[in-house]
Amino acid sequence: MAFLLAPALVYASSGAGNTGAHQITNDLLWIALILIAARVSSLVERLGQPSVLGELLIGVVMGNVFLLGWDVFEPIKSDSIIAFLAEFGVIILLFQIGLESNIDGMRHVGVRAFLVAIIGVVVPFALGFFIGPLLLPGQGMTLYLFLGATLTATSVGITARVFKDLKVLHTQEAQVVLGAAVIDDVLGLIILAVVSAVVALGGVGLGIIGWITFKAMAFLVGAIVLGQYLAPKISKAFSLINTGVGMKFALIISFCMLFSYLAYQAGLAPLVGAFAAGLILDPVYFHYFKDPKIVRDIQLAIQGDEPVRREKMLAVIAPHARRHIQDLVTPVGLLFVPIFFVYTGMNVRLEYLFNLPLLLMALGITLIAVVGKLASGLGAGKVNKLLVGTAMVPRGEVGLIFAMTGKALGVVSDEVFSVIVIMVILTTLLTPPLLTRMVKRHSVNQGSR
Repeated sequence: MAFLLAPALVYASSGAGNTGAHQITNDLLWIALILIAARVSSLVERLGQPSVLGELLIGVVMGNVFLLGWDVFEPIKSDSIIAFLAEFGVIILLFQIGLESNIDGMRHVGVRAFLVAIIGVVVPFALGFFIGPLLLPGQGMTLYLFLGATLTATSVGITARVFKDLKVLHTQEAQVVLGAAVIDDVLGLIILAVVSAVVALGGVGLGIIGWITFKAMAFLVGAIVLGQYLAPKISKAFSLINTGVGMKFALIISFCMLFSYLAYQAGLAPLVGAFAAGLILDPVYFHYFKDPKIVRDIQLAIQGDEPVRREKMLAVIAPHARRHIQDLVTPVGLLFVPIFFVYTGMNVRLEYLFNLPLLLMALGITLIAVVGKLASGLGAGKVNKLLVGTAMVPRGEVGLIFAMTGKALGVVSDEVFSVIVIMVILTTLLTPPLLTRMVKRHSVNQGSR
């Protein structure tokens, strides 16, 4: 053991080691503060609001206390490790949502989800491109293209978290929204890639557009079809090595990471791959592995019971055995998902709200952003169309990614970037409480029928 520790001790005694150790210990402090802040923010649940809203708001507060002359949290915003953990958090969240969903349910709402996504991309893009010149006059054509592309974004992470917190992921509205959000994300990223190519190349042909589109669709279809074929075979092969919880956990998380990587290689957001991985993994693929210990203990305890009682007990514990995949991932989500939402809130700049002309332009952009997504609910079929449209409104981290891409390419100025950021703030922070109220009212109406 001493031999193994010696290199680390030598490194720690050097200047570089001290710098690295200082950075690591600072990150440990930041993680602790973020997690504690996230737990404190759960007080919003007492007001009937989802915890995600509290995490976003506490992040906004932490990220803007520098306006009062207290910049203690400012290093977190530029910390690459915290940024990575936040990105990992949203990947885990989308993986969890995929596990909670199922492909049969997605197929059931497939046509409606596709229509919601198409409307939710076409209408906001058209509004941004054609009304943008009225709200932001004097800008170039590429700016209006980027504005339209940004308005197509939907933050599936925020909407999915609200549905998850309210325990309504099984409803048709939630399934339509989740399916539409994934399609929306793919279509939005295709538009972003095409617009970026227009800016970078000064123009782009139909061949490039077709290739980008083909890659996106091929990944999703291929991942689901191939994944469903390979997952049980891979699971069976690894069960020959070990059938314990450690092996099962390693396979589950590795599947998530691998599909996230493959999605990125295909030109898509890693979270699309994480969601696809969650959809693919069915508990039946892991029947070669041991059941959870509590399930095995109960099975052992009821062996001597009469057959009728034993069958009833087995029926009670069966869902817990099937949910073991979700249960294994839950602690990972509890650690990393709050970091994502608090970190997203911390990157909101409240000083933009103090510039009246910018604020008015931002309110106009926000209005067309909301109207464009509400229109998407028209394709939802015989469900609560307003609820579906509202669930598609938040832009969140996806909208910020689009805006940052435009800024990096030199298309989006600091002023326009500020306008887009305000739009993202408003659609992100206002949607969760509105959606929560609508879901609860819809549940009450459904229950009274």
